Amino acid sequence: MAGIANTEPAAHGGAGGGAEGGLEVRGRELSLRYPRAEDAPALFALASDPEVTRYFAWGPYMHEREAERYIASLPAKRAQGTALEFVVVSHDTGVIGITGLSEFSLRDRRAVVGTWHGRRSWGTGANRQSKALVLGLAFEGLGLARVTAWCGTENGRSQTALQRLGFVNEGVLRHWQLHAGEPKDVISYAMLRSDWESSEIAREPFEIVGRVPSQFTASGQGQA
Repeated sequence: MAGIANTEPAAHGGAGGGAEGGLEVRGRELSLRYPRAEDAPALFALASDPEVTRYFAWGPYMHEREAERYIASLPAKRAQGTALEFVVVSHDTGVIGITGLSEFSLRDRRAVVGTWHGRRSWGTGANRQSKALVLGLAFEGLGLARVTAWCGTENGRSQTALQRLGFVNEGVLRHWQLHAGEPKDVISYAMLRSDWESSEIAREPFEIVGRVPSQFTASGQGQA
C-alpha cells in the first residue's frame, strides 16, 4: 500500500536539504531521507569498514571529511537531476546505510539503483526493506519503467540478494568499472515495472512524504 505526496519542483538549498524541503519514503521499520551534514559521523563509521566497500569503486573512508564532502555534493546532483540518494534510517538505531537512484534517462524512463549498508545490518532484512522503499519511489513516485542494478561478478552475496528480490540477470558487462586501476566485470540486473508490480516486494507498505523533485519524474518525457 502506497501513499504519494504532491510532485512539484524543489528549491535548491544547502548540504542538508534546507530550502529544498524534505522528501522521505517511509516503511514499517526503515525510512529514506536526504542525507544531512550531521549524518557524516555515522556514514564515516559505516563506510570506514573495508568489508563494506570491498566491491566498490571507492572507499573505504579514511577521514570523516570524505563523508562530509559526499553529503555536500548531493544538493547539486539533485538540482541537475543526476542522482537522488538517501540515507537509510532504522526507526530503532538510526542511520544504517545509503540507497538511491542515478544514471537517469527520463526519455527512456529508467535509472540505476545502488544500495549499501553497514555490516551490522547484513542479514537482517534491511536490504530487502530499503530496496522495497526505493523501488516504490522509482516505479510509483517517479513513473520509471525500468531499474538497473550493477553487481560485481565476484560479489556473490549481492547477486543472491538481487535475484531474491526479483531482479533479472541480463548478462556480464566486461571491464565495466575500474577498481583501484584494475578493470572489473559487472553483471547487469534489471527490474521492469511489470516485474515489480507482480513481485512480493511491491506489497511492502510504503509512503512517499514531501516534495518529489520534478526533474526526476518520467511523466511527460516520452518524446526525445
